[in-house]
Amino acid sequence: MRKFLILGLTMLLACVVFGQKIPPANWGHTVNKSEVNVGDVIEVTFKTIVPKGYHIYSNDYGDCPPKKSVFTYEKNSSYELVGGANPIGSHHYEDEIFECEVADFEGKAEFRQKIKIRSNNPKIVGLLEYQMCTDDGSCVLFEYEIEVTGFTMGESTALVPVAEAPPKQDPVKVKETNNEDKADKIEEEAVTLNEGAQDSSPTHIVTPSTGNTTGFTNYAGLVPAAAVNYSSYKALSANDTSSCELKIFGGQEGEETQSFWGLFFVAFLSGLAALLTPCVFPMIPMTVSFFMKDGSKSKAIRNGVIYGLSIIGIYVLIGTLVAVIAGPAAANWLSTHWLPNIFFFLVFVIFAASFFGAFEIVLPSWLVNKADAQADKGGLTGIFFMAFTIVLVSFSCTGPIVGSILVESAGGAFVKPMVGMLGFSLAFAIPFALFAIFPSWLNGLPKSGGWLNSVKVVLGFLELAFGLKFLSVADQTYHWGLLDREIYIGLWVVIFFLMGLYLLGKLKFSHDSEIPYLSVPRLLLAIFTFAFVSYLVPGLFGAPLKALAGYMPPMSTHDFNLMDGGKDSHSSDYFAGVKPKYEEKLHLPHGLRGYYDYEQGMEVARQTGRPVFLDFTGHGCVNCREMEAVVWSDERVRTMLDKNYIVISLYVDDKTIELAENEQFYKKNSTRKIINLAKKNSWIQECYFNANAQPQYALLDNKGALLQPTRTYNKDKEAYVAFLKAGITEYKSRMDAILAAK
Repeated sequence: MRKFLILGLTMLLACVVFGQKIPPANWGHTVNKSEVNVGDVIEVTFKTIVPKGYHIYSNDYGDCPPKKSVFTYEKNSSYELVGGANPIGSHHYEDEIFECEVADFEGKAEFRQKIKIRSNNPKIVGLLEYQMCTDDGSCVLFEYEIEVTGFTMGESTALVPVAEAPPKQDPVKVKETNNEDKADKIEEEAVTLNEGAQDSSPTHIVTPSTGNTTGFTNYAGLVPAAAVNYSSYKALSANDTSSCELKIFGGQEGEETQSFWGLFFVAFLSGLAALLTPCVFPMIPMTVSFFMKDGSKSKAIRNGVIYGLSIIGIYVLIGTLVAVIAGPAAANWLSTHWLPNIFFFLVFVIFAASFFGAFEIVLPSWLVNKADAQADKGGLTGIFFMAFTIVLVSFSCTGPIVGSILVESAGGAFVKPMVGMLGFSLAFAIPFALFAIFPSWLNGLPKSGGWLNSVKVVLGFLELAFGLKFLSVADQTYHWGLLDREIYIGLWVVIFFLMGLYLLGKLKFSHDSEIPYLSVPRLLLAIFTFAFVSYLVPGLFGAPLKALAGYMPPMSTHDFNLMDGGKDSHSSDYFAGVKPKYEEKLHLPHGLRGYYDYEQGMEVARQTGRPVFLDFTGHGCVNCREMEAVVWSDERVRTMLDKNYIVISLYVDDKTIELAENEQFYKKNSTRKIINLAKKNSWIQECYFNANAQPQYALLDNKGALLQPTRTYNKDKEAYVAFLKAGITEYKSRMDAILAAK
């Protein structure tokens, strides 16, 4: 425990002091011979001055966690390494945090490497990876490119044959450029762009080539800054009438010719998927409760059909009007703004209290009288009002899905939104119409009153639990800090524990009947409820709870994660020494490093020579959390994102981050000025990809062009791994083509 506490305090202190920029070491080398003949063995000495207050880890210690200095050479026939890099004057000591022996350099660092020359004009190039650390424990990984010079060759031009393989290098590992020496199977499966580099140096990145040439290929800064414009989504002025240039890769061009039937089918499937979102589930008990009072079977069927048609009509009408008048951004406002989310939360709490028996929800007398006057017409007012409530409340989760259909209205395509909304609402309405029909059949069963009240109470517990989701969305988008992950899970534990006690008859409400014995269904439901509570409890201490990822606040809001020893999941290691903007409020999962501003992330990618993984996400995005918990947690995916890409996460629903005055801009072909980060990110997605649904993932090269077709919500891990690999392969092909043209 003491070890975890010390490590946790060290990590916290490191985050505090990381505002200071840790400089790279100024390495140099000398050779012990000025004139060399083929067959000679030279000794190369690598030296640097270590500034006061800093240290560099050596390579002559055992399996202690701090990363050692690693020398990697391009292997070719012109030379042969003799042994490994030998540290000179390293200091060995027992590390109090890791409780094992380490070795480092203070004041100066020195390594010596013996090399046998096997041919004229030897090419000795490679990479030194090392950690520069402060005395308080803050460390940054740097790289120094090696190119051994400083000697001339004699007259001999013979090639010295190699009688045996070079000796095993220990503890320094010589890496093959084809990366076949990886110890981790996951690393073998990944297409490696920058093998071994845990971070990027301020000036260069060295990456193995996968083309016909051997050796290292340097993509860092290969695309000049003057050749790119990462802000092409911005209008030059309020009077700029130019249009956005969509980013399209290959087969995506065919999507513009999608037929109405194709759009209807996709929208229908989207409607079915929307039924699985957490904002829709709680509406089922509301529907069941509302239609319990229906009498005859024929009346129930009639009312159910009217209810379903009302949902369809409302969705098509409102959706099309929003598409024409307000645009797809209106869906984002409804799903993320604090006002509708707090309103929905209060509605769920009120319904829960009503189900518990605190009061009966009744309409105003004037409205009741008016509804009674329309009894012959089937009570359309009440049914339509309930349908409107279903559409309004569920829109908090279905909004992003609906938004992807509404964006079709851009450029005057008004028919497509109507077709899309019809398909979506039809799939969405059918189950609710059936649920509206079903309750009346329950009333026909004998002795229905007592057990139906128990059903209402159980539904009340569910309403209370699901209502927290709306409060959580508002809390995340505005950074209130009221409902962090452990508090949210704690409330669920209490709610479902009380629900289990109620099912066992240990709790009673005012309208409950006496329970002479415990029925088998109640017992089974109680067992399931307590099992669910047992599943939730580890989440209080940092368990991921992947099955509930879409319902829970992100792991970044968890104050103390016992599962990783109290470490913050957000890494403070920066690429190229560039600190991400907005990192105080925005985070990436699983300790991944990345950026939250499009231009900053693209520029870092250009400087370091990495492709970009563009992630359109949001605090209130349910599917985003599920993708992160289920797909991003896969070791292969996490490894490729960390080692091969620059991750840029663009939050489209944050309500607190304002753009600096010099970063504000006008949308193209619009007089509307963008002044906050969320609207900027939403516009980037709409302008470049003609979409506004999250999540959306795009792989870009250093010019900002797509490397693969974009992906959305899909939990197929193998397909996601293939997607990332294909992007790396395409990126290498493009960069190698640029190199070949120079």
